[in-house]
Amino acid sequence: MTTNETKRILIADDEPLARQRIQRLLEAQPGYQVCGEAADGHDALRKVAELEPDIVLLDIRMPGMDGMDAAAQLSQLHSPPALIFCTAYDHYAIQAFEVRAAAYLLKPVRREALVDALARAGKVNRLQSQALAQANGGSREQLAVRTHRGTELIDLANLYYCEADQKYVTLHHTGGETVCDYTLKELEQAYPDHLLRIHRHTLVGVGFIQGLRRSTDGQNQLALRGRSDVLQVSRRHATSVRQWLREHQPSP
Repeated sequence: MTTNETKRILIADDEPLARQRIQRLLEAQPGYQVCGEAADGHDALRKVAELEPDIVLLDIRMPGMDGMDAAAQLSQLHSPPALIFCTAYDHYAIQAFEVRAAAYLLKPVRREALVDALARAGKVNRLQSQALAQANGGSREQLAVRTHRGTELIDLANLYYCEADQKYVTLHHTGGETVCDYTLKELEQAYPDHLLRIHRHTLVGVGFIQGLRRSTDGQNQLALRGRSDVLQVSRRHATSVRQWLREHQPSP
């Protein structure tokens, strides 16, 4: 989330005219900047991962993944953007609050209602930022993965490890397993602070590293917090893993 006064806003609506109208209303409000637009729920999740907006103005009825399904995924993030629904339908209000929406506006959106909703969303953002800082002192980063179910957002902080198997990479995370078409090299280069190479087939989430140990046959293995399984560390990468442990884990 941005920490300065200007709040970054993503507009997600399948109707270009509706997006244009919201953008005109926002341009008249100081302290807000439209950082991007999305035409459906899949696009909205990708743009959230890419642009990290503070607030998402979200339509509900959209083709493909609708706004409610996208909001349900966003609400599961450690530090989600504040959500404001802008819809022509009034019967989704209860569901909107189940996904922690800051406001629920009916189209055509009135300027006064939008101003009030933005103020409420700003308060949500401040509380979320404080909670995140108290929890881990880190910033929000997500990985947007296109799967057979649609677009899935995975918090990097929830990623145990990434395992390559032939053409695909499986992401093992707190929500289960997700197969993606990213390569390990792409993931390693994009998220060096989150992922550590321990084998040519494996990257591990540094937040879950517990310690290095040897198996009965002399192989290096990495134990993970919250997992019963252990990961093999190749001889090639054992030195860099030990170096990481020396730098990041307290001495006994």
